[in-house]
Amino acid sequence: MMGKVIAIDGPSASGKSTVARRVAAVCTGLYVDSGSLYRGVTHAVLTRGIDPEDASEVVRVLREADISFVEDNGAVTFRLDGEDVSDAIRRPEINRSVSAVAAVAAVRERVTQWLRDMRTHGDLVMEGRDIGTVVFPDASHKFYLNASEEERARRRHAEMPADDASVEEVDRSLRRRDKLDSTRKVAPLKTAPDAIVVDTTGLSIEEVVQCIVDHLGERA
Repeated sequence: MMGKVIAIDGPSASGKSTVARRVAAVCTGLYVDSGSLYRGVTHAVLTRGIDPEDASEVVRVLREADISFVEDNGAVTFRLDGEDVSDAIRRPEINRSVSAVAAVAAVRERVTQWLRDMRTHGDLVMEGRDIGTVVFPDASHKFYLNASEEERARRRHAEMPADDASVEEVDRSLRRRDKLDSTRKVAPLKTAPDAIVVDTTGLSIEEVVQCIVDHLGERA
């Protein structure tokens, strides 16, 4: 039996990853970070010395890479070529290249199918950029988290090692990522028409989680 899906979409640093994980804990569903799969493919591309802008080579790596899925600590996660790459996919070079890899149509198609297959694991709380619009347009509940550009830059900067980049540099990077994600031809970042929009600017994680849980209760 297929599980239900709570879709949480939004741009980088909108708070969706932390919120989705906590909502999953409250709702006893499995947390899924869809972006980690695109990062995993990007990691495979870079470790093989491939240019992430070379779409044909990216597709070749996608076909060669061995990706398997496991349930781990309340989440559906994956192994790349048999290895746990959860730390490796957070490297700065992955951040710089993942948008190019994620824009390749064949990559999005494959990742979308992987994400849909995860429904066999049970109820899911899945976060990303096209979960409610493309991956699961029939999701039982859809949310779109956003925040001001200044707030998002401040949050992302706070997560980074000291002196790694200035707030201004982070802000420019986020704006570039937003433009790439929202203007790509395949599955662009946008708000699903039936999604509940939550502006997280000035809100604590607990307040955002409670807002979502309240909506889930109203629409149960």
